[in-house]
Amino acid sequence: MFSFGHLFSLFLIFTAIVFLYRYRDKLKQERVNRLTRYCLAGLLLLSDLALNVWFLVEGSWTLDYNLPLQLCTISLYLSAFMLITRSLALFEFAFLIGIGGALQALLTPDLGHFSYPHFRTYQFFIAHGAILVAGFYMVFVEGFRPTLHSIWRSILMLNIIALLVGLANWLTGGNYMFLAHKPGAASLLDLLGPWPYYIIWLEAVVLVSVLLFYLPFGVQDFRRKRKGSGN
Repeated sequence: MFSFGHLFSLFLIFTAIVFLYRYRDKLKQERVNRLTRYCLAGLLLLSDLALNVWFLVEGSWTLDYNLPLQLCTISLYLSAFMLITRSLALFEFAFLIGIGGALQALLTPDLGHFSYPHFRTYQFFIAHGAILVAGFYMVFVEGFRPTLHSIWRSILMLNIIALLVGLANWLTGGNYMFLAHKPGAASLLDLLGPWPYYIIWLEAVVLVSVLLFYLPFGVQDFRRKRKGSGN
């Protein structure tokens, strides 16, 4: 964790987000916009496809580990379809929930014994980084933004997904979304107590995270309303 390769990967992802903001006007041109959205969606989908192919080639693909039921994998697919369809409903979840989950994964990567220059490491940072880039692309280029109602809709959607994933864990013996136990690598969950209490505390953490991602937009709305009432 926080090796040169780790820090450099985070730097590249941050640079990509800054690039989006810097060239947002050029990216708004319809032809460029469509090409960029489709390419980014393709990168997201191909990154997960490549991972599954790698597991199959290695002979280690299993139902209890490789179904697309981790929060970041779910966010990956929702982000890809969000880019293709320009769906505001998908954006709410992908931005408020997906980015928080991907950021946590990027800061505390659970890669076992793999490190650069192994394929698994490249795939991990590309996939999770692309989730962040996709969310900010929709904000900077498409002009999407979450609302106050987006908070409750995204949290409700997350809990519905968690219930379904919990059922999948029971059927497969898996640990998708880390609902059965904590991940092997150090993570935020280590601070939240033993199972099942960390799941309860995680609800509060998610709420705080969502509020933080909404905060810049909420402040902007408040200032706009205050300015409007002043006139």
